[in-house]
Amino acid sequence: MTALSPRERAERLTDGCDHVETLAELTERLAEGRPLRVYLGLDPTSPDLHIGHAVVLRLLQRFVDDNDDVTLLIGDFTARIGDPSGRNALRPPLNDEQIDANMRTYAEQAGKVLDMSRVRLRYNSEWLSKLTFPEIHKLLAQRTVAQMLERNDFRQRYESGVPIALHEFVYPVAVAYDSVAMNVDVEVGGSDQLFNLLISRPYQIHAGQKPEICLTVPLLEGIDGVQKMSKSLGNHIGLTDAPNDMFGKTMRIPDSLLPRYASLAACWPAAEVDRLAAELAAGLVAPMDEKKRIAEDIVALYHGRDAARAARDWFERTIQRGEIPPEMPELALNGRTRLVDLIVAAGFADSKRAAQRLIAEGGVRVNGTVVSDPSARWEGGAGVLQVGPRKFVRIVL
Repeated sequence: MTALSPRERAERLTDGCDHVETLAELTERLAEGRPLRVYLGLDPTSPDLHIGHAVVLRLLQRFVDDNDDVTLLIGDFTARIGDPSGRNALRPPLNDEQIDANMRTYAEQAGKVLDMSRVRLRYNSEWLSKLTFPEIHKLLAQRTVAQMLERNDFRQRYESGVPIALHEFVYPVAVAYDSVAMNVDVEVGGSDQLFNLLISRPYQIHAGQKPEICLTVPLLEGIDGVQKMSKSLGNHIGLTDAPNDMFGKTMRIPDSLLPRYASLAACWPAAEVDRLAAELAAGLVAPMDEKKRIAEDIVALYHGRDAARAARDWFERTIQRGEIPPEMPELALNGRTRLVDLIVAAGFADSKRAAQRLIAEGGVRVNGTVVSDPSARWEGGAGVLQVGPRKFVRIVL
């Protein structure tokens, strides 16, 4: 096999990126014939990574496969500041306990996509927590308020009179210092992080370093089809979701997002994505069938093909045909006879009040029959309690 030229390698590494700053610089670094220092920063603002994160994790894995020096940076310090990217209001601060709890499983979750045995895991508190006030003053002096207001979310908030706290200006400066501290060649991120990536370049030049190459990938919309995928918005598919949940959530995406999910989430080849888009537009394929194919491929990426087929079978039997699944968790009565108590004990509701709402809305079935009385009691012996279309538990004595 003929070795790729630096230019060809650069084009392969950046395939699918929506911003490259710049391809010429990346080609030059590759021509040096040394491993590139590449990193992705993730702030632990949530305990779960989702398949939207996987889009940029796959980009990072390309550099792992090229034997580059790759770092996954956990922003345990910057999470205390709060990333203002895409925010139209001040982000609530996280305390140390929340941050520690959130980042505890990040490496394991990222390992669903990344070969973590070949990736450095670092934390930016390693250098940011040691900065003195005079050093922070020097960093802040390198940027102006006018330059910060070039950022869309800052400018929109400023023009609409929404307050911007001073510490929010510090966030991109802190992220820029990450690149300086590690003297990186390449930083990758989602398209919403472009400002944070680009601001690193002048800071590196000021520090006597070559400016990093900035690569961003498109953001994956959540299953609501409107906003970017986020656990806080409840529109996410977690990397560690069970196969049935992952399949079922994917089946909720709007038909208009099928090509996007086929490309960004299921990793279909570009030609196959183009075929799908054309055939959907022409009415030549059924959206439901294509959605099942995409959902099965997504599950297969994280759980294997056998689990993906089983998840599709489960969906078709229980959701489409309304059958009760043959296998489900069991819950002993243990003296509980009120239906709301059983719903809470099964983990299907956070409180009795929430369980009562589920019953009042017609979302609860006992042995296939809808229960409408919030004060109903469990009658008889063993049976099946169902909440919504996907949650089942077998009640045993």
